[in-house]
Amino acid sequence: MQQKCKKVYITTPIYYVNDVPHIGHAYTTIIADTIARYSRLIGHQTLFLTGTDEHGQKIEEAAKKRNKNPKEYADEISSKFKSLWDDFEISYDKFIRTTDENHIKGVQKAFEVMMSNGDIYKDQYEGHYCVSCETFFTQTQLFDDECCPDCGKQTNLVKEESYFFKLSKYEDKLLKWYQDKDNCILPKAKKNEVINFVKQGLHDLSITRTSFDWGVKLPKDLNEPKHVIYVWLDALMNYITALGYGDNEKEMDFWPATVHLVGKDILRFHAIYWPAFLMSLNLELPKHIAAHGWWTRNGEKMSKSKGNVVNPKEIADAYGLENFRYFLLREVPFGQDGDFSQKALIDRVNSDLGNDLGNLLNRIIGMSGKYFDFKIDSSYVEKFHKNELESADKIIDSLQEYIFDMQLNRYLEQMWKILTIANQAIATHEPWVKMKEQKIDEAMALVALVANLLAKVTIVLSPVMPKTCEKISNSLGFKISHDNYRYFIENKKLLETFRIKKTPPLFPKIEEELIKTATPTVKQEQESIITIDKFFETKIKIGTIIEAEEVKKSDRLLKLQVDLGEENPRQIIAGIKEFYTPQELINTQVCVVANLKPAKIMGLLSQGMLLGAKDKQSFCLIRPESHKKSGTPIG
Repeated sequence: MQQKCKKVYITTPIYYVNDVPHIGHAYTTIIADTIARYSRLIGHQTLFLTGTDEHGQKIEEAAKKRNKNPKEYADEISSKFKSLWDDFEISYDKFIRTTDENHIKGVQKAFEVMMSNGDIYKDQYEGHYCVSCETFFTQTQLFDDECCPDCGKQTNLVKEESYFFKLSKYEDKLLKWYQDKDNCILPKAKKNEVINFVKQGLHDLSITRTSFDWGVKLPKDLNEPKHVIYVWLDALMNYITALGYGDNEKEMDFWPATVHLVGKDILRFHAIYWPAFLMSLNLELPKHIAAHGWWTRNGEKMSKSKGNVVNPKEIADAYGLENFRYFLLREVPFGQDGDFSQKALIDRVNSDLGNDLGNLLNRIIGMSGKYFDFKIDSSYVEKFHKNELESADKIIDSLQEYIFDMQLNRYLEQMWKILTIANQAIATHEPWVKMKEQKIDEAMALVALVANLLAKVTIVLSPVMPKTCEKISNSLGFKISHDNYRYFIENKKLLETFRIKKTPPLFPKIEEELIKTATPTVKQEQESIITIDKFFETKIKIGTIIEAEEVKKSDRLLKLQVDLGEENPRQIIAGIKEFYTPQELINTQVCVVANLKPAKIMGLLSQGMLLGAKDKQSFCLIRPESHKKSGTPIG
């Protein structure tokens, strides 16, 4: 999907100000920053938007707990996001806040347009509301009859007057959009989840609240002072109000967005509600909505109670911001969950950056200094190394596709192949041997080849590691710019004769973890150890899946009927829809925790739990090596 448009509009979600920034916020923003920097490098007129979402009941309640009014609290947290992005040198063009006056005007204007188009009506709403997720749920969607199916927190039964948006009216139009626009949602597996959800039927959406006051008021002409606009309608409009919608509209020519970057937890709002709102406003739909996965830490979900939340500023300060950027983009394929550990970060820095990239620059400086008084001349490169140049250029020509398909890990993986070509060329042609044999031109050609390959990598790596690449380009005697992108990358030109500058090592080896974590006490370690008798209190049996189907209204659950050798099969609700289809599970065997207390999940009784294993690459069910009789105990 090569990006050809001259105007590129890139957005992050606007971050909710109920807490301070964490690694997930940094991940989204660094991806967006990289794409924005790349777009500017190749010559596109680029607008990069980020900001904060500051309305809603959750903010109102959080402010009250801290004895502040909502605006004071929002000001405090919003400033922390903006300060972190400034510290991280994020190249955003605009930072929007939903408390901005022009945003409020734009939201009110959108409400009026939707209403005039017949898409908003007034009625009574009754349903279960999760304050934490700012989302309504039906009774059948709840966990344990009262808890939110997404976050597990208790919901509140709400009955109040509300304005509704006719979301159901747009069901067919949304399905047609998904069908017609192959890459409208990335990765494609997430698109299929959205399609399946919409096919189950859409209900009209409550878009105002009267039970709290902190939000955008309805347009004055409606004379409805007790209503505030639902936080998701308010928040999603930021993507167009930032361009002037409902006010001066001076930058609306950047619409439609090239890419909305979101976390997978808010994909549904962006891929269903947002396009429907845009259809009602008669505006074009975004070109791509890209949903990334979550980060765990050392294999565990992050939580404040565990004390394992990754502070991005702490990591960047300890290991270097650009090393951190590289790690986040290289470590995990876009869309999949990633696991953060200091060990993994150290391995990336020492191996990829230290051994491959930094060492290559050191070798060029060393060879040019020893043999040519630091002078590098590209005159003979094409004569002796045409094949290596062509191989590198072929790789570079493929990179743009990876960027705009959100495959940043593949972008970096492919780029690193050029460094491999350079290192292999040194090993193969041995310039020290050429010098002994008085083949001076051949030795110079080899050193210049490696310098040119590094220069090309430096340019295309610069959106990921701008400061590092600036140091390398200064050493190699050129500036990173759009003009030099065209000269070296598009037109495949070589460095003119120059004297290379010595530079300190870019990636000193990291010998140990730089952030010390608390060591568990002996007592804590002993408390985590169980006896064999305790282990055997868990009864694990072999089960055969005899029926499997998707759970309606859920993008992760399957309903299974499992034969455990008992009179009747067990019903088990399993969150494995992302990894298995119902059809491929039927008649397969699994390992089941058989004495688990039954629980209700989305109103459905679950009578056991399947055992599985998940790493940063994928998930798999744990199965017997060979077929066993249903009900066979394990242990």
